[in-house]
Amino acid sequence: MIIHLAGESVAGRWTPAKKSRIRDSRVLSTQNLASALLSGETRPKVFLSASAIGYYGNRGDEILSETSSRGSGFLPEVCHEWEEATYLIREAGIRTVNLRIGVVLTPKGGALKAMLAPFRFGLGGKIGGGQQWWSWIHIADLLDAVLHVLECQNLSGPVNITAPQPATNRDFTRILGKILKRPALLPVPAFLAQAVLGEFAREGLLASARVLPNKLLETGFEFRFPELAGAVKDLLC
Repeated sequence: MIIHLAGESVAGRWTPAKKSRIRDSRVLSTQNLASALLSGETRPKVFLSASAIGYYGNRGDEILSETSSRGSGFLPEVCHEWEEATYLIREAGIRTVNLRIGVVLTPKGGALKAMLAPFRFGLGGKIGGGQQWWSWIHIADLLDAVLHVLECQNLSGPVNITAPQPATNRDFTRILGKILKRPALLPVPAFLAQAVLGEFAREGLLASARVLPNKLLETGFEFRFPELAGAVKDLLC
């Protein structure tokens, strides 16, 4: 089996060079790995390749599943190319799964770690209007989901790796402030986020993707942390 998770972090301002690294680290690495695997004498039985819920783009309150269409913008284009880079592996008869991973919650990195310092100083708050949906997953459930996908022989193609109860940014910040026992009353205006972070703010922090893990649920996966408050409490308390 092969599990391919490589990719430049999307966080930060997207300069032309940053965007090239984001795309190439995903698409070219997957294409190169596919070529190497298919040229070898021994081939894996299953190939898991990371993707992201960025595939869906900014979709408001629309409920999204693995059958939903691709969104528009830089991230959806990259995710589409990333998944298409596994085409030759699928065509070779190797079971291939594209893991559309949501916002992974861990205090050791990613969005949660970035939010902890300002919230602990009482400087946290919603981003923009706060109505945007953030589809998240506890890191323990992420690891369990990967093992589940490896073992579940009838899973292939895109699989959403998100908790079954996505939360709005407003609810996310409210819950985080409550668990940290700090106010969450200092919002980051949308115009300021976009002025500082440009495209990343528009397609990442301010984008809304209400994603459900239908394939995981249909194949009997059980989440340890299906709702946000329990997940954040487990990680921080």
